[in-house]
Amino acid sequence: MERFCLFSLLICILLSSTFAATVSPDEVEDPLIRQVVPDAEDHLLNAEHHFTTFKASFGKNYATQEEHDYRFKVFKANLRRARKHQMMDPTAVHGVTKFSDLTPREFRRQYLGLKRLRLPADAHEAPILPTNDLPTDFDWRDKGAVTNVKDQGSCGSCWSFSATGALEGAHFLSTGKLVSLSEQQLVDCDHECDPEEYGACDSGCNGGLMTSAFEYTLKAGGLEREEDYPYTGTDRGSCKFDRSKIAASVSNFSVISIDEDQIAANLVNHGPLAVGINAMFMQTYIGGVSCPYICSKRQDHGVLLVGYGAAGYAPIRFKEKPFWIIKNSWGENWGENGYYKICRGRNICGVDAMVSSVAAIHATSQ
Repeated sequence: MERFCLFSLLICILLSSTFAATVSPDEVEDPLIRQVVPDAEDHLLNAEHHFTTFKASFGKNYATQEEHDYRFKVFKANLRRARKHQMMDPTAVHGVTKFSDLTPREFRRQYLGLKRLRLPADAHEAPILPTNDLPTDFDWRDKGAVTNVKDQGSCGSCWSFSATGALEGAHFLSTGKLVSLSEQQLVDCDHECDPEEYGACDSGCNGGLMTSAFEYTLKAGGLEREEDYPYTGTDRGSCKFDRSKIAASVSNFSVISIDEDQIAANLVNHGPLAVGINAMFMQTYIGGVSCPYICSKRQDHGVLLVGYGAAGYAPIRFKEKPFWIIKNSWGENWGENGYYKICRGRNICGVDAMVSSVAAIHATSQ
C-alpha cells in the first residue's frame, strides 16, 4: 500500500510538471512515459532478428537500401517505445505490430483521423436509461450484429468505419439482417461541415466525425452496401452514390453522457456505439486489457464499442479489470483479431467522452 501511494505521488508530481511545459506535436506522443520509465538498450540486442521477422510477417518491402535503413532505425525506436508502453500499461501486452516501422507522426496521419467538429444540429442528447438490470457481460458479436473486422488501410478514414459499424448494428436491430455498409460512400460523398468554423468538414482520408457522418447519411437518405460501393482506401475519386441502392437509413442519432452505466445501457438497448478514443497505446498493442497509468483524453481515433466484460485477464500482481470491447478498423492482423480491450471505470484514453448511438429505419434496395 505504501509503495502504491509513493508511485501515485510520483505520477502526480510528473503530471503537474509535464503539462506545464509546452510540447511540439511529435513530443505529444508520450512525454510523461519518457520520464517515468527508464530507457534501456538490452531489449535492442536482437533488433535485427526482430526486424527480419517483422518484415516476413507483414510482407514489408522497401524500395531502396536507404529506405530500409531508415525503417530499421524507426523500428528500433518503436521497440523502445513498446517497452515503455508495457511498463506503463502492464495489464496489456505491447510489442511489435504491423505499425512498428512508422514514426508516431506517420501513424497518426495514416491510421487515425478523428476530427473535433461541433455536433450537427440533428444530434440530440440520449435520454437517461435504467441501469439496474444490466447484464454482467455483454457482446453484440454473439448476437450477430457486428460485421467482420475491416481495414481502412493508410487512409485517415477511421471515422467512417465507426459510423458504418454503428449503423450496421442499428439496421440489424431494426430488420434482423446484418448488412455490411459502404465506408467509401462516406469518404467520397460526405463533406458535412461545422457551420461555425470555416473548412472544418468531413474530409475523406484527412479525417471526420461520426456524428457528422450520421448527419450526412440522414440528409442523403442512407448508405449503400459495401459490395455496391466498395472501399478503395483513397479519397481521390468522385462521389458515385446511387439512391436506388440504399441499404440502410438513419432515423435519428444521439450523443451519450460521460457516464459508464449510461454508455452500457445504451449499448445493450441500442446496439454498437460510435466512440472516440486516444490511440497513444494502440500502435504497440498486441492483446490483453489496456489500462495505462496515464493516457491523454484527447480523442484522435474513431472506433466501435461492441460489448463489455466484468473481468479481463491480468498478470497475477494486478487484479482483473472490467473492460470495454472495441472493434477497430486496422484489419484482423492487429490486436486481438482486430479488437481492442480497454478498462472501464476511469474514462481511460477518453473512451467515455465521445460516444454516440444511431437508430435505423428499414430501406429496401431496389
